[in-house]
Amino acid sequence: MDTRLLALGASFRHVASVPTPTMIMIEPDLRGLDVVQAGWRTTPDIELCDYTDLYGNVGKRFVLPAGESVYAWKAVVRVPDALDDADPDAPQCPVTDLPDEALPFLLPSRYCQSDLLSGDAWRLFGGLEPGYRRVQAISDFVHERVEYRTGSTTSSYTAVDAFTNGYGICRDLAHTFVALCRALNIPARYVSGYLPDMDVPPLPTEMDFHAFAEVYLGDRWWTFDPRHNARRKGHVPICRGRDAADCALATYFGSPWLKRMLVTTHEVDADGNPVGLRTGYDPQFPDD
Repeated sequence: MDTRLLALGASFRHVASVPTPTMIMIEPDLRGLDVVQAGWRTTPDIELCDYTDLYGNVGKRFVLPAGESVYAWKAVVRVPDALDDADPDAPQCPVTDLPDEALPFLLPSRYCQSDLLSGDAWRLFGGLEPGYRRVQAISDFVHERVEYRTGSTTSSYTAVDAFTNGYGICRDLAHTFVALCRALNIPARYVSGYLPDMDVPPLPTEMDFHAFAEVYLGDRWWTFDPRHNARRKGHVPICRGRDAADCALATYFGSPWLKRMLVTTHEVDADGNPVGLRTGYDPQFPDD
C-alpha cells in the first residue's frame, strides 16, 4: 500500500502561579503507527509519567511548575495513502450480538444525551434500513443541520444544545452524531485526534485538534466525520471515549494561564519539507 508522511505535534505554553498537577492526551497510540521519529520536550525539565485510562488511552501526567513553562510533542509518522474505510453494506448488529467493548458506547453520557434525543432520532431515521447507510444518513443530517462555527461554543455545550441551536464546533457535531447513533442502538464513540489537509483544499482557519467519531457495524469500528461529512485521508486518533469528557486534551487541577497553544498536522516530503500548508501557517513551534 502506498503511504504518505505526516508531521504531527502540539505545543502548550503556560504560566502557573503554583505547581499544578496536570493530565494530558495529545500523543496518539504509536503502537498502531509507522513512526519515523517522535519525542517530547519540556522547558524547564518536567518529569512525564504514563497513565492509562478506562478505555485504554495512554496519556501523560506531571506537575506543571510555577512560572512559565512549555511542553511539546512532535513526530513524523507514515500513514496509508487511502481514504477512510467504508462498506455501505455493513450491517447493524443486534445488541445481543455486540462485543462487550461496544456496550458502554450505547449509553447516554454527559455531552451525548442519547436519551433526550431518542424521539428525534427515531422520527428522523427509524424508518431507514439499519446499517452503514443509515449511519451515513445521520452524518449527512448533522453536517447539514449543525453549522460549523469556529469558537462558537464553550465546554458546557452538549449534543442537545447543538441539535436545538443548529451550530457548534467539530466536537459538537461529533457529539450530536454520536448521540443520535446511540439513540438508535448503534454503538458510537467520540474520537479526538489529528487531521491534515491531504488532497483537499486547505482550510483558512488555524490548525487545531479535530473531533470525529467511530461507529461499530458488522464486526468492526468505522470512522465517520460529520464536520466534513466525507471520507478523508490521514485521520490519526489520539483517544477514544464516550464524549469529550473522556478525551480531554489537558486537565489541570488548578488554574494555570494557557499563554499559547499550537497544533501542527501537515504532510512532509522525504526530506522533511512541508507540503500543502494552509496560507500563512507556520509549521514550526516558536520554541524550535
